[in-house]
Amino acid sequence: MNVVAESGTSLRGRDLLSVADLSADEVLGLFDRAAELKAEDRARRDHGTPPATPLAGRTLAMLFQKPSLRTRVTFEAGMNQLGGHAVYLTEDVVMGARESVRDVARNLERFVDAIVARTGPHEVVVELAAQASIPVINGLTLREHPCQALADVFTIRERFGRLDGIVLAFVGDGNNVFHSLALLGAILGFEVRLAHPPEYDPNPRIVDRAHELAASTGSKLAFGHDPAEIVRGATVVYTDAWTSMGQEAETEARRDAFARYRVDDALLDAAGPQAVAMHCLPAHRGEEITSAVMDGPRSIIWDQSENRLHVQKALLVELLAG
Repeated sequence: MNVVAESGTSLRGRDLLSVADLSADEVLGLFDRAAELKAEDRARRDHGTPPATPLAGRTLAMLFQKPSLRTRVTFEAGMNQLGGHAVYLTEDVVMGARESVRDVARNLERFVDAIVARTGPHEVVVELAAQASIPVINGLTLREHPCQALADVFTIRERFGRLDGIVLAFVGDGNNVFHSLALLGAILGFEVRLAHPPEYDPNPRIVDRAHELAASTGSKLAFGHDPAEIVRGATVVYTDAWTSMGQEAETEARRDAFARYRVDDALLDAAGPQAVAMHCLPAHRGEEITSAVMDGPRSIIWDQSENRLHVQKALLVELLAG
């Protein structure tokens, strides 16, 4: 399916492969829908209020070539709460080995209403979207993690009541999560920074695209190697695991390279009294972040984890019923 990303257009029937597929108005509309769904979920939990079921009779195929806790549970639970159903497909359907990506897409479009794919190469979700006539959602690739970034920025707006003037400082690897956050910051007009070891730069094509988007919104991007300098004045100090899936052979080298990039109370203090900590999880406590920060009063990590559910529910409603 072709991606159309025109401001003010409906998301119905579209793909989400990158946050750059969305306009600022579309992102903010998605956030408003997520806030409504979150309030409905609280009413269901607290008062037994029956939830709306806008996706009754709809089915989501979940094609996962990478392990998952949050992405799997939030999409599956979200579909159930919206009245639909999710089918979880694991390594039994290894695209490109047992069946080609093209054939998987052409089969699934006959069975289900949408696909969420969690894989390694970004080209897999691109080909799925090109071959399937139903919406395809990027649940994680090596290039981007759009659903994570959308939930993160929703959480920031929820915490501070605004995005104007927000400074997000990412400490660690210029990875897929950073890519999506940089693009989303550029779209919405807030500042994104990265403190990283010299040899762990982000993808230059993503950075160039973020700069292009930032030129029209007034967003800023900043890069450096000194974490204390990069976080100074930041609203959010964000980190991720030093070693991602597929990089296990690099674990020791990465521990050495990232040793001074740990998010602890001292680094939060360097950011300032307003700073909160975020982590997309799973976390390696004592490596990229301390338990004192994760479980402390300046952490909004568990809020951002919960908001994966609400933002992805909003996305599903917009793509399938909007």
